[in-house]
Parts: sequence; C-alpha cells; structure tokens
Amino acid sequence: MTETAGRPDAAVVRDALGVGVAVGLSGLAFGVTSAGSGISLLQTCALSLLVFTGASQFALVGALAAGGNPYTAAAGAFFLGVRNAFYGLRLSHLLALPKPVRPFAAQWVIDETTAVTLAQPTRRAARIGFTVTGLSLYALWNLTTFAGALGTRAFGDTDAWGLDAAGPAVFLALLAPMLKTTTERVTAALAVALVLGLLPVLPAGVPVLAAALAAPVVLLLQGRAGARAPRTAGPDTADEYPHHPANGNSAKGGPR
Repeated sequence: MTETAGRPDAAVVRDALGVGVAVGLSGLAFGVTSAGSGISLLQTCALSLLVFTGASQFALVGALAAGGNPYTAAAGAFFLGVRNAFYGLRLSHLLALPKPVRPFAAQWVIDETTAVTLAQPTRRAARIGFTVTGLSLYALWNLTTFAGALGTRAFGDTDAWGLDAAGPAVFLALLAPMLKTTTERVTAALAVALVLGLLPVLPAGVPVLAAALAAPVVLLLQGRAGARAPRTAGPDTADEYPHHPANGNSAKGGPR
C-alpha cells in the first residue's frame, strides 16, 4: 500500500467514496422533484448526465416548477454553475492531468470533487481523491436520478416530502466549512438575505440571480472602509534609512 505524506491511498479512497456515496444518493431527491414538476424522464436524466451540478439542477427545476420563465430559470442555473469554472482554474494546476484527459475530467469539476481534492496533501492523493469522488458520485447520481424519476408515483405528493430542499441542503453543508473569513461570511449572509427578501416580490429564478450582487456590494463596502481607515505612521526615516541625505548623513560616511 502506497502512502502519500504519511497518509495511505486507502484512506484517500475511503474519504472520497464517503463523499461520493453520501451526495450521490441525493440524486434520488432530484429525480423525484424533477419528474414531480412535470419534466419528462428523458429530460431529467439528460440534466444529470450532461449538466451534473446539483445546485444548478435543483435551481432550474425549482424555478420551472414555480412557474418561472424558462430563460430566467436557465440563467439562474447557469450563473450557479459558473463557479465550477473557477474551481477548474485551481484544480488544473493542482492535478496537472494530461491534455487528452482534461475535457472528460472537466465534467467532474463540482463542489464535492473540489473539496476532496483540495484537502489532499500531495498531487498523487489529489488525483486519487478527484477520480474516486468524481467516478462514484457521477455513477450514483445518475443511477439515483433515474430511479427517483421512474418511481415518482410511489412517492405521491413530492412537496410533502420536502425533497426539493435536499440538494440545496447538501450544497450548504459543503459550503459552510469553507467560509473562513469575515468577508466570506458576510457575503454569504447578504446573499441569503437577498434571496429571502426578494422571493415574495420577484419571479422564480430572479432572486438567485440577484444574490450574485452580494459579492460586489461587500467588496465595495470593504474598499471604502479601508480607504477611510487612518494610515499608521511608517517607520522613522532616520531609523529605516540612516544614511538618507535628509538625516544629515550620506551613504559614504558619517555627518557632513
């Protein structure tokens, strides 16, 4: 058994499988919710096969089920999925996969694979974590999506089960530990406040788009606060630059 920086490969595989199986099972909730919203079995399965990013899939289905405009619903799902592109920028350097493999690996760049990959101490462990998480999650997510969509009738009223909240709950559970700085926490709190405040007054899907405004607003306020903060006095010139001409000393020697 090969070890990576004191950690055996088996431990990486175990952790990756734990995430893949736990999150993959929530595909059942997506399948039930999607089919219960009037989306066909083929369309539901296509979303999991081709889109494969749970938060965006739930956002799209939820907006459509609430009677939202299809274009608005698609836009909200798209902007939620854009975050995966930023994950990809980080993972591309960390994994350094061969070029022929990268287009296929890109399909697996999501919250869960990123979280597992970044937690590994070495490139070898990162590759193992990414591969095992991506493979197990992709396979199980699609299988449970199909099972959920196929067995929707057995669940009866899907709203009563609250299954539409399963995907967002998993997403928040993964996101919460990553909010380590005050700026990140304030941004997340403002985004939540925007969504909750705008839900009653805007069409379905639009509050999700509006929540994206939280980031620039917080950064703008942070920049203004930094500009107003008094600057601390720098080091005394005589101490920092003993030979500066302003101190009566030259670079060549003592006092003039």
